[in-house]
Amino acid sequence: MPEPVSIRAQELSRRFGDFVAVDRVSFEVHPGEIFGYLGANGAGKSTTIRMLCGLLVPSDGRAWVAGVDVAADPERVKHSIGYMSQKFSLYMDLQVGENLEFFGGAFGLRRAAVRKRSAELLERIGLSEHRHDLTGSLPGGWRQRLALACAMLHGPRILFLDEPTAGVDPDSRRDFWRLIRELASSGTTVFVTTHYMDEAEYCERVGLMVDGRLAALDTPGQLKQDFVPGRIYQVGRAERARVLALDRLAGVVDVEPFGAGFHVRVSQDGPDARAITAHLRGAGQAEVSVEAVATSLEDVFLKLAGPSIAGEAGA
Repeated sequence: MPEPVSIRAQELSRRFGDFVAVDRVSFEVHPGEIFGYLGANGAGKSTTIRMLCGLLVPSDGRAWVAGVDVAADPERVKHSIGYMSQKFSLYMDLQVGENLEFFGGAFGLRRAAVRKRSAELLERIGLSEHRHDLTGSLPGGWRQRLALACAMLHGPRILFLDEPTAGVDPDSRRDFWRLIRELASSGTTVFVTTHYMDEAEYCERVGLMVDGRLAALDTPGQLKQDFVPGRIYQVGRAERARVLALDRLAGVVDVEPFGAGFHVRVSQDGPDARAITAHLRGAGQAEVSVEAVATSLEDVFLKLAGPSIAGEAGA
């Protein structure tokens, strides 16, 4: 596989019996890129990452990581990458430093090299003063930072992070993503799966998975422009039937439930907040709030995954 491609998937698929978990996905990831792989739980993200890490044999298609065919030589792939699994994989009854020493030994590093590298990483992730703390006593966000350090011990140029911030508080998530950006800026390729749409804004490119298929792939800005052009208004304190009826108003492109309210997307020459408010009040909605909001990747996801979500709800 020629450089400058760090990861390449070509018609990659995985079936479990009659169930197709990943359906012919193709993409490339370049050195130093933060590549986000997004989707709801069960969309095929973790299955893809396990195939790329040599942990799961593809049913069809091919993939190369660091120039190595993952099906032909999975062991070589495993030694070329860092992998942080979705489930916390460290030993809770070991001290922070002991976990690093254990994983350093698993990577075949000499003890002196492990100690030097551990000291560097603990300083980098802000846990130097907690080297002798039990891992189980650390807050969730700190444990995730430690898991990242263990994945980086052997100096891989490619990192696979599977739902690394699941269940972590917002402040810790921001700290974790600061570390990811620092790694990428130093040349490390980061492939990260997440179902947090706001985290995707940190990625250079985003692949959006829906029901095992790669439904879209581009920069966050381009995805918004391609799939949800126009302007978006957040509508709150309004009855569902009256808001959904807005799609009959000239210039309204679509109406989607969003959190406790609704997102109403209009064309560039469509109604503004005042016109939408007036229409709803004219329809008998006395109390309503309407405000312009920035387009988000969650809007893109709702546009692409809406039919799938509707199908599940009706099943």
